[in-house]
Amino acid sequence: MTVAVYPGTFDPITNGHLDLIERSLRMFDKLIVAIFVNAMKGPLFSVEERRRLVAEATKGMGNIEIDTFDNTLLVFYAKQRKANVIVRGLRAIADFEYEFQMTLMNRRLDEDIETVFLTPREEYTYVASRLIKEVAAYGGNVEHFVPPAVVVALREKFHQHS
Repeated sequence: MTVAVYPGTFDPITNGHLDLIERSLRMFDKLIVAIFVNAMKGPLFSVEERRRLVAEATKGMGNIEIDTFDNTLLVFYAKQRKANVIVRGLRAIADFEYEFQMTLMNRRLDEDIETVFLTPREEYTYVASRLIKEVAAYGGNVEHFVPPAVVVALREKFHQHS
């Protein structure tokens, strides 16, 4: 059984994330969507809220497990979960440079865990959770970029009405 881990803060989950999740499910027997807690990043949504939004967005998609992790290196988390693949998304050249360095470090730490890079569909290449939060905070429409539950959650966070 090939188990893959797709890590991220998912603050919030976007349609770009969902695109990579759907495609990962076609390649691997099981996908663990691993929400990185990382309070230092100052997330908009609590880990419980992010977990709920990811669960709602991926409901019925396939063999998915939603988990959280913190205070450990990703490669160690993957090993602990008996995953042999890490899925990472690449949107632009800047992503590649960072991810390439991380992949080489992870390979040095555990050569049995492979990293697979996926690029999102063209319409999601510029979509980032940080950008979604900024647009939503100023009342912009993000309906084309995030699942419906996230639209509602963002409106609630920013005290906006539809």
